[in-house]
Amino acid sequence: MRTDRLQKEYGVQLRWSCFPLHPETPPEGRALSELFAGREAMIRDMQARLLLAAAAEGLPLTERTHTYNSRLAQELGKWAEGQGRGEQFRHAVYRAYFVEGVNIALVDELVRIAAGVGLIADEARTALMERSFAEAVDADWQRAMDVGISAVPTHLCGDKRLAGFASYDDFERLIGEGR
Repeated sequence: MRTDRLQKEYGVQLRWSCFPLHPETPPEGRALSELFAGREAMIRDMQARLLLAAAAEGLPLTERTHTYNSRLAQELGKWAEGQGRGEQFRHAVYRAYFVEGVNIALVDELVRIAAGVGLIADEARTALMERSFAEAVDADWQRAMDVGISAVPTHLCGDKRLAGFASYDDFERLIGEGR
């Protein structure tokens, strides 16, 4: 993955932040055809671009038909970071959502994903039920609004930004300009 390569070659430190992408999505999810009604060609083009970008990175990706609310996954991701398993949890959520089509808005699915990366299932469930990391996610969402982020992925380095799926050369320029 590009970010892994950047960390190795440039020693950059990554800080993952949460973003409210379609936060109005109900827990049962929403069909992409409904979310982007009347823009079917845009959906096909978006899916094609994502599939190409993922293939170029060696990332597994399947064509999605639905989107799911990621808020609880973001909260559990913050908890997983505190348990020293943030990176593993993020990768597992990626695979569940983008490869397996799992509804990551469901507590049971998130607990299963957490347990799959070695986290304690009962503790994960408690963190979700108590919404222990809601404020941390709220802070990330506010920061995104404050700095004008409107799309994912967006990478920041200093006062420079790179939005969307970008080439490795683009990341190198971002690092050079942001330092």
